[in-house]
Amino acid sequence: MEIHIVEDVEAGARVVADVFERTLRAAEGSGAVLGLATGSSPVPAYAELIRRHREEGLSFAGARAFLLDEYVGLPAGHAQSYHRFIRENLTSHLDIADDDVVSPDGTAADPVAEAAAYDARIREAGGVDLQILGIGSNGHIAFNEPGSSLASRTRVVGLTRSTIEDNARYFDTAADVPVRALSQGLGTILEARRIVLTATGSSKAAAVAQLAEGAISARWPATVLQMHPAVTVVVDEAAASQLELKDYYRYARCLESESPVAVRG
Repeated sequence: MEIHIVEDVEAGARVVADVFERTLRAAEGSGAVLGLATGSSPVPAYAELIRRHREEGLSFAGARAFLLDEYVGLPAGHAQSYHRFIRENLTSHLDIADDDVVSPDGTAADPVAEAAAYDARIREAGGVDLQILGIGSNGHIAFNEPGSSLASRTRVVGLTRSTIEDNARYFDTAADVPVRALSQGLGTILEARRIVLTATGSSKAAAVAQLAEGAISARWPATVLQMHPAVTVVVDEAAASQLELKDYYRYARCLESESPVAVRG
């Protein structure tokens, strides 16, 4: 696991965008398969990717993308659907074909069957080359709340009360907030060939410390990423404030920048 402790949000966005750019360039000719997260954490990196596309010619042509999750009951055009979010914040500003940006169908008549079909679509695409993640203050990734099976697949999940309350600000009333979602499972996420997770702010500090240094446990779902061989974690100083080994992570990053041999935390 690579730990990047950056000065601010903009520096973190550049590190995340660098990982995306390397993935896209490595897949030129065949097309990268990208796993995209919604929510506030990845938005600065998405803005940097849009800038690189517009100003530096970074191309997403031929790429395909799969979203992590979608609310059950929300149609694709709903103002708060993740289908719409990713288009407004990233893909409609790039040269990626809209039909190649795929999300679970929140209005499927059989959500359980839709979840299984979504996992199958990812497999049929050859799997995800790069998955971007945020992290919740309780350690959740996607909608895998504490208690989720570490081997879980894409499925229907019930949202916790705290998640519903957090999301209420995006809806007209609390009663409008969906209480279920279709979410990639932890086992599904782990099948991505590379993962980059980004977090900022002191509210994420405890979760980041558990992610990097805690025991692998369903209590903190993101700790399952310790089992993945290629994870990059990008955090600002506030989000890194509870890391006991942060001096080592900085030292390792310095060694890596000076040597062609990468040092991993």
